[in-house]
Amino acid sequence: MELPLNTASLPLAGHRILVTRARHQARQLSAQLTELGAEVIEIPAIEILPPETWDPLDAALRNAQQYQWLIVTSANTVKSIAERLATLGLPASHLGRLKIAAVGPATTRALNEAGLSTSITPEEYVAESLISAIGDQVRGSRVLIARAAVARDVIPEALRAAGAQVDVVDAYRNVIPESSIHRIAEVFAPEQPPPAAATFTSSSTVTNFFHLLSAAGLERPRGMLAVSIGPITTQTLRDHGWKPASEADPHDIPGLIAAIVRTLSPDH
Repeated sequence: MELPLNTASLPLAGHRILVTRARHQARQLSAQLTELGAEVIEIPAIEILPPETWDPLDAALRNAQQYQWLIVTSANTVKSIAERLATLGLPASHLGRLKIAAVGPATTRALNEAGLSTSITPEEYVAESLISAIGDQVRGSRVLIARAAVARDVIPEALRAAGAQVDVVDAYRNVIPESSIHRIAEVFAPEQPPPAAATFTSSSTVTNFFHLLSAAGLERPRGMLAVSIGPITTQTLRDHGWKPASEADPHDIPGLIAAIVRTLSPDH
């Protein structure tokens, strides 16, 4: 079927693109891809759930005065912190004396919306850049890191090596949505042509995507390109034997969209 003239000229017209973000986070990416002419297929590789227990995070928030720094690496963490503060009857100002370091603009925006300001936002939106930005400022300080239940230990190990006392608490869990197993079996059935590209916005989306394929009895579809949001996600793709076609620069959603256009429609 021919595309209408007004959509046929769009850079992603005629391309099917897989979005693997958690359902509540996929809206912005999917909407912008659709505006560029793409047919978006959403198969969440991640579902965000509460941690097994809120007790460690609640205790850390109640006793925030014992910390000098708060490290936040995702908007999901900010959401959990804001909700727990409300549950505990504590205002955002309860954390106001802390120096807050955030990874990425989305995390910074979420903090601002929650009434919290950041002291440090690294130039690159990866853990290593945050460590470089903090430098030796944390020496002799007590640092709270709130994050996903399963996450890389790069930040806490580096801060401890820099002389900080570091407490790590779970703010949420990444799990694989059961409903996505059936959906992935449909989209990647042998008789179906694969999407032109798949987008990956974290290492967890990569790992869980391969878990979904395995659960559906499928192998990685050949002919589908991978587009990564940043170097850590790229490395996880490489660890699975999949070299990404492109990587976002900067490492955020606008950068990811630009990388997709660059990959699938280089003339635009």
